[in-house]
Amino acid sequence: MEKKQFQAESKRLLEMMINSIYTQKEIFLRELISNASDAIDKIYYKTLTDSQLVFDNDSYYIKITPDNDNRTLTIRDTGVGMTAEELENNLGVIAKSGSLAFKKEHQAQDGHDLIGQFGVGFYSAFMVADEVTVTSRALGSDQAYKWTSTGTEGYTIEPGEKDSVGTEIVLKIKDNTEDENYDEYLDQYRLKALIKKYSDFIRYPIKMDFSGKRPVEGSDTEFEDYQEEQVVNSMVPIWRKNKNELTPEDYETFYNEKRYGWDKPLKHIHLSVEGAVTYQSILFIPENVPYDYYTKEFEKGLELYSNGVLIMNKCSDLLPDHFSFVKGMVDSDSLSLNISREMLQHDRQLKLIAKNIASKIKSNLQSMLNNERENYEKFYTSFGRQLKFGVYSDFGAQKDTLQDLLLFYSSKDKQLVTLDEYVSRMPEEQKYIYYATGESIERIEKSPQAEVVLDKGYELFYFTDDIDEFAIKSLRNYKEKWFKNVSSGDLGIEAEENQSEEEQQENQELFAYMKEQLSGKVSDVRSSKRLKSHPVCLTTEGDVTIEMEKILSAMPNSSGVKASKVLEINPQHDVFQSLQAAFENDKEKLNLYTALLYNQALLIEGLQVEDPVEFTNDICKIMV
Repeated sequence: MEKKQFQAESKRLLEMMINSIYTQKEIFLRELISNASDAIDKIYYKTLTDSQLVFDNDSYYIKITPDNDNRTLTIRDTGVGMTAEELENNLGVIAKSGSLAFKKEHQAQDGHDLIGQFGVGFYSAFMVADEVTVTSRALGSDQAYKWTSTGTEGYTIEPGEKDSVGTEIVLKIKDNTEDENYDEYLDQYRLKALIKKYSDFIRYPIKMDFSGKRPVEGSDTEFEDYQEEQVVNSMVPIWRKNKNELTPEDYETFYNEKRYGWDKPLKHIHLSVEGAVTYQSILFIPENVPYDYYTKEFEKGLELYSNGVLIMNKCSDLLPDHFSFVKGMVDSDSLSLNISREMLQHDRQLKLIAKNIASKIKSNLQSMLNNERENYEKFYTSFGRQLKFGVYSDFGAQKDTLQDLLLFYSSKDKQLVTLDEYVSRMPEEQKYIYYATGESIERIEKSPQAEVVLDKGYELFYFTDDIDEFAIKSLRNYKEKWFKNVSSGDLGIEAEENQSEEEQQENQELFAYMKEQLSGKVSDVRSSKRLKSHPVCLTTEGDVTIEMEKILSAMPNSSGVKASKVLEINPQHDVFQSLQAAFENDKEKLNLYTALLYNQALLIEGLQVEDPVEFTNDICKIMV
């Protein structure tokens, strides 16, 4: 029998396709099952135009049979089958798809689409098989034909024997190597797991015979061998069911079955979209943070299906980073797939789906915030940091999308509030949205800088997350109200001036002297208009605050960015009188006081004292 060569491409192309296109060998089973499903679909389409044909669902299925003794794996379908000419055209020409040609010819529009539209998936069988034999009998023909190939060396076609219409593919599975265990493709339970993973929602039954031992009826000690046929796939995906048919428990079960998380989702979003792009999707807002969420190892993305066939476990292009916590899947017939079905062409349809999904996530989060506040705060406790990072990243490109989803702890309500809630109750004379930063709420509440703001009765945001201030600086303002750190130089609050011009001039000399003593450490020393009960504090000038300095300095490869610090002294505090007396009578003591006050201000801000030994010695000096 004459061996024919592949016509369309060189042997090298076939070698590259078999060895390089697919990153996982297990994909071959998905491809062959998809082709089998296509073959049954073709009969279905023919029944739409041929009154002599009747489509009986019970007669159509796919059967998977491993044979360990002979190292073969058989995939059999009851589909349309192929003639000798179709075997030549579809399997003898690399990258030619019979399914695609059939679709173009019939252009059926009833919701059943053909999966195998590119025509190379079949050849993935050679990743796991030394030899592939295809025996097929076409609908309306009494003669079967057999196509056989060992890969790049070509193929043969000859008459064959088959009792019924359909196609049978027999793979001669390769022997194991040091690097590859091909035995797994002969194991019934491994095959079942692969079918559930990739082809669970193929719309026709995928059957397998399972064997084992079970107790003999009436005996506790005797066992018998048995074999039974099981349908492995569930066939009808939950996302294609009517929402009215589903209960919250159905969605929770699906969430757990797909192992999206071990928690109970706070919210599900079920989408069925038709139009410029058609897709179905089920999205979940988790309650708890995955253990690796805030690490480099975390991979965002949604499961992507085409016609119920899993294409990618995690398609990152479907989710923006700020919504990377969302779990779920998308099934679309509109996407263009490339040669391997593993990588998407980043085309218009994909971008439209991603844009629609982001919009739906935003609207559902907003709805949860407005109508399910308790649930939203649970979500925000887990993932609010990611939203704030989304505001800060990409130079604030997403700030308008995310700003109304942000929550911050408030001095007024002692709970999380939105920016809108803060602004809506601002007194008319209040110029800014005030905030204070620190390691904890308790520490911020004791902050000297916050005294004058709170004394005015103004509400104060407490920022305890290291991303908070960076996000707010990206926002810059909200509803035309600018943000102001209580450590900023000008708070926009009028304060009573209790000192005469002469006293102020005298104090300027004192402050100038202290500034000289702290040269290189502070940019200025001045009288404070914000302190009430505390003697001293540090404030900043410029865009970099003290809290930002701490965060930036803790980063790897820190660039050494420093805040421009100002030491403010409370002229109404008893300590100030000691400073004035020392300035007049004892400069050495003033130097000691200056160092102590500076270090005291550092400690209040949670900054490291530059010389702890000198600091403790200074304390001892004033005790003796």
